[in-house]
Amino acid sequence: LCSDVRRRIQQRIARAFGISSASMYLTKPTFFSRINSTEAKTTHDEYWHPHVDKVTYGSFDYTSLLYLSDYTEDFGGGRFVFMDAGSNKTIEPRAGRVSFFTSGSENLHRVEKVHWGTRYAITISFTCNPDHGIGDPVL
Repeated sequence: LCSDVRRRIQQRIARAFGISSASMYLTKPTFFSRINSTEAKTTHDEYWHPHVDKVTYGSFDYTSLLYLSDYTEDFGGGRFVFMDAGSNKTIEPRAGRVSFFTSGSENLHRVEKVHWGTRYAITISFTCNPDHGIGDPVL
C-alpha cells in the first residue's frame, strides 16, 4: 500500500511539474504527523513557524502531504498556509486530499496551531539527487 501511494503521488507530481517520475527518488524524512493542541516540548514540535522544506531538510525537492483527517470535523486550526507576499494561500485538510509543491524558498509555509482535536497527515518527499534517495518503508 505504501509503495502504491508513493508511486501515485510521485507520478502526479512529475506530471504537474513536467518532469520524469524516474528522475525523482523518495527521500527522508518521510513521516506521519499527529498534531493536537498539546504544548510543544521541543523546537521540532513547533510546527507553526514559517519554514522552507529545502532549508529544513536539505534533500527535499518536492514535498507532498497526504491528509488523513478533516478540518472542522476532526480538528480546529491546523490549516496549511503558504506565506505569499501579496496574500497567503490556505489549504484546508480533508482525509484523502494530497497537496504538493516544490520545496524551495518559493514556497515558504507554516501550519496553523491546532486548537482542538487531532490533525493527521503523512509527509512524502522526493529528491532529484539519487544519492539522497531511499527505498520504500518496510512495515
